[in-house]
Amino acid sequence: MRVVLHIYGIWLCLLFALPVLAQVENPPVQEAAYMVVRHVVVQGNKKTRTSIILRELPVRPGDTIYLNVLGETLESSRKQLLNTSLFLNATANVKNWEGQEADVVFEVWERWYLFAFPIFKLADRNFNQWWVEQNRSLKRVNVGVKAFQDNLTGRNDDIYADVTVGYTQRFLLGYNLPYIDKRFRHGIGFVVSYSRNRELNYISDANKQQFFRQDDFLRRQFQFGITYSYRKAISTRHQLSMSYNNETVNDSVVILNPDYLGNARKEVRHLDLAYRFNYIQADSWQYPLKGTMLQGEVLKTGIGPLSDIDYVKFRVRAIKYWELARKTYGALGVLGQAKFPDIQPYAGVRAMGYGDDYLRGLEYYVVDGTSFFILKSTLRRELLNFRVNLPIVPKKFSSLPIRVLAKAYGDMGYVYSRMTRNGILNNRMLYTGGIGLDVVSFYDACIRFEYSINQLGEKGLFLHAKLDM
Repeated sequence: MRVVLHIYGIWLCLLFALPVLAQVENPPVQEAAYMVVRHVVVQGNKKTRTSIILRELPVRPGDTIYLNVLGETLESSRKQLLNTSLFLNATANVKNWEGQEADVVFEVWERWYLFAFPIFKLADRNFNQWWVEQNRSLKRVNVGVKAFQDNLTGRNDDIYADVTVGYTQRFLLGYNLPYIDKRFRHGIGFVVSYSRNRELNYISDANKQQFFRQDDFLRRQFQFGITYSYRKAISTRHQLSMSYNNETVNDSVVILNPDYLGNARKEVRHLDLAYRFNYIQADSWQYPLKGTMLQGEVLKTGIGPLSDIDYVKFRVRAIKYWELARKTYGALGVLGQAKFPDIQPYAGVRAMGYGDDYLRGLEYYVVDGTSFFILKSTLRRELLNFRVNLPIVPKKFSSLPIRVLAKAYGDMGYVYSRMTRNGILNNRMLYTGGIGLDVVSFYDACIRFEYSINQLGEKGLFLHAKLDM
């Protein structure tokens, strides 16, 4: 009980402290002299088309910018260019003053767009599960080759492929073109993948995954999907996607769990139709510290004759980021999902503990269900911000930026489950908390070291390689 109270106290303090501290505002500034933007000039781009860069900028020729907000306007425009992930760095300056008119000049340094590298990826949900529960087994590692060409034609389009063997054998090929029209609003894309496994998580018991392995392939999956996107403004994107899915399992899986695909089936086919909404207004899209993020999804699985799996899923995610003081930041986020009907085969009830949907401190557990919510709060303090010069590599890539941030956090969540399968975490409020360090660099890299405690009294050090919220 004392552990639960400690976690709840940490979480409650963070929950109420973040919005209160964030209410500190700068005093209003009187409007002063202004400038009129004569031209917007882009320099340094060799691969990226100038029209693509101009599309990302909120500054346009003819705009009037008051001088007391000129620095803020240029900095937000510069950060927006970095958020495209097309550039290592960008600068913004005002040049060629003539009266009240001047040019706004952006200079960019393009990043490396072509990558081909070996894959060494854990098949388990996180590093700790593989290291501790699976005894660091190399049989649970995927190896292969991944290649992708970002900014293929200079229009921020990308083509990607990977071939993996090991725990999962998979082939994947995809392409995304964000703009197909002259007004830079409409985009298309596709992805096709095939995978097969000799080991399978066929059921959960007491909030732990149970695995079965044999020499023959237990599961095969095929997917083909197409997407259409619409982006009128800079911060908002709408996406409509349709995909065909086929999954088969062998007799051993059906014997072990007849409800894996439901009704003792060995094969299911379903057509999915999804609408997704994404809004982000933040200083960085890769590691935001100030701003707002909002995402929503409506997914219909099973349409017409291709409806062996049939449900409607609603999902929403909202996060607010604040700068509380110099080098001190707070974040408060909520994630929720509801799936109807609430009776689904085992393959359709993955909820908390899978992918990015987990509480920090419960990494060793899964909580199956059809509906859930997660609330996360984090307080960060920047400790270090420096650059390391790398030898050998080309000069423009030789300066590696590194930021180190300390943090305290508290999470809570709840999963609704029709069938608990001896679970002790289903249908009850869950609480966790802890402290940690984030190490951030460019190319969207973030390494997290976290020491967490959960309401069961379990403590541990956890390692992650993705942003937590």
